[in-house]
Amino acid sequence: MTQNENPRIESPQDGIAFIEGKYMALSQACVPILDRGFVRSDATYDVAHVWKGRFFRLDDHIERFFASMKGLRMSLPYTHQQIADILIECVSRSGLRDAYVQMTCTRGLPPVGSRDPRLCTQRFYAFASPFVWISTVEQQRKGVPMIVSAVHRIQPEAVDPRIKNFHWLDLTMGIFEAYDRDAFVAVLRDGDGNITEGAGFNVFVVKDGALCTPDTGVFEGMTRRTAIELCAQLQLRCEVRPVSISEILEADEIFMTSTAGGIMPVTTIDGKPVGTGMPGGVTARIQELYWRRQEEGWLGTEVTYKDGANQG
Repeated sequence: MTQNENPRIESPQDGIAFIEGKYMALSQACVPILDRGFVRSDATYDVAHVWKGRFFRLDDHIERFFASMKGLRMSLPYTHQQIADILIECVSRSGLRDAYVQMTCTRGLPPVGSRDPRLCTQRFYAFASPFVWISTVEQQRKGVPMIVSAVHRIQPEAVDPRIKNFHWLDLTMGIFEAYDRDAFVAVLRDGDGNITEGAGFNVFVVKDGALCTPDTGVFEGMTRRTAIELCAQLQLRCEVRPVSISEILEADEIFMTSTAGGIMPVTTIDGKPVGTGMPGGVTARIQELYWRRQEEGWLGTEVTYKDGANQG
């Protein structure tokens, strides 16, 4: 190290992980290279977030995590409450008031030479890191450019997208295509002329004040669920049904929903303005209510921080 170099001091606010029953700095966390979660994408996970010191819909996220494990014939030696306690502890130790929190179950390590998944013991990993935004504050204000990708989403008959998984190659190719076409995000299509979802987000289309969002070929995201509930609170009509490519191309407004950013406006589609080319009024109403209800404590779980860490 030269005289002018200063070693970076690791802070808990860089992230805290839970591995093999121990809490540690996120930078120290690792997965065994032979874990089928790594070598076979044989895993499921869920992501919750903490905003201003409260988890949002923590019980719903854990309930969905257990449903995903059941769908993949996995199990863990933890109860719903024990997983909640671990996630809360990760955040508490980190001191993060706004956090991205992931829980993962992998198939685990097989016996040497075996390909039998029944012989694996599942492994649990969890971590809390600083809150993640799909779009920046400036992009939230102006909206982002989207394309309808030529890439087809993996068919739900092959891999059930309602089980959160690591099968992202189709989504990743969509990201590359978006960048190649001077856009920021891509929504993938199915084989029947409809849209599905993008990399880590669901899509809503607004036309004449009414909303719709795809019903199949998508992960049924928690923020998607929340947006549908908020539409009811705002007395907005929202249909969950097939959404054709032509509908999104002719939309008055488009927005994305994700735990990593909430309600995020889209202002161009395939290089053309959506509506006025600025975030629309329906999107703004849902976005404002989404964050306001969280700050009011709606569906929230308070985090108690260690030694008053990062309070205020």
